[in-house]
Amino acid sequence: MILLGACAGWSLITAAAHDGRPEGMLLAVLAVAAGYAAGRVSGALLPVAAPCAGAAAGLALTVTLPELSTAPWYAAPLGHAGATAALLTLATGAACCAAWATAVPALRLVLRALACAVVAAGAVLGSTAGWVTGAAVLLCSLAAGSARSRGAWLAGTAVAAGLVVATVWAVAGEALPGQLAGTLEGRFSAHRVRLWREALGLAGRHSGLGIGPGRFGDLSPGAPRTLPSDGTPHSALLQQAVEQGLVGVLLLVAVFCWVLYALWRSPCPTPVAVTAGAALTALAALASVSNALSFTAVTSGAALLAGWATARPWTGGTAAPEL
Repeated sequence: MILLGACAGWSLITAAAHDGRPEGMLLAVLAVAAGYAAGRVSGALLPVAAPCAGAAAGLALTVTLPELSTAPWYAAPLGHAGATAALLTLATGAACCAAWATAVPALRLVLRALACAVVAAGAVLGSTAGWVTGAAVLLCSLAAGSARSRGAWLAGTAVAAGLVVATVWAVAGEALPGQLAGTLEGRFSAHRVRLWREALGLAGRHSGLGIGPGRFGDLSPGAPRTLPSDGTPHSALLQQAVEQGLVGVLLLVAVFCWVLYALWRSPCPTPVAVTAGAALTALAALASVSNALSFTAVTSGAALLAGWATARPWTGGTAAPEL
């Protein structure tokens, strides 16, 4: 709560300094707080049913809402593909967590089949990132059954997230060798890479208080109004850097690290904690290269998953977590 309060407070400070619009950040903080609280309560009462229902809801939301689909009219350089992939990834993680939370072999098999169905849905919807990250979470969850120490696994997820972020910043800063840079930039649209570079340039000139929340679209010449863009650089960390300065970046990183720490200390079984860590790390990777965190459904879904994976059962008598 201290970290979330600091995020909300800093957004208000930077908004006041530059006439910014902090409503988006405040809504995200509210969604995370409400989602985490709901996840802790529902996970304590219904450790299997709650994440199972969340996985089904995430899949249904992705399929039924056209504004979150990867239909052809969103095939422009920027769109909503990141949110689609993020919801599919979170739904896969929730189904896998529910599978590990139950002691009934038949039900565990059904829940894993649900996770496979979510991954398959990503392929059917045309979300390459969605089915790739979902499949990665599913494989990590299966491998987590043999994990004896969750600390090493969660440290590995932190390193993986750090590598993705470092790669994005290196691309934005044109710090990679020519051939490697060309290969990585070919995976993204030229427009998206241009936005990253403009964001990094602005962040370097306004490293203290940033330019103010919600103002990147106003100051960046590379965010044309004709594209289905929300005026962000389509990278969560770069958005924090350009709009809220270095402190905003540190706060975002601190929230992610605290989630991993909470999973490390969670009373839930180790496979549940590791699976949730893998899903949230995949979300962090997606958020580093897209606008996934601009969607309330994604931020609240991530908080729900974290709450389910850190809930303490009401029954008590839970064995100490394996550290």
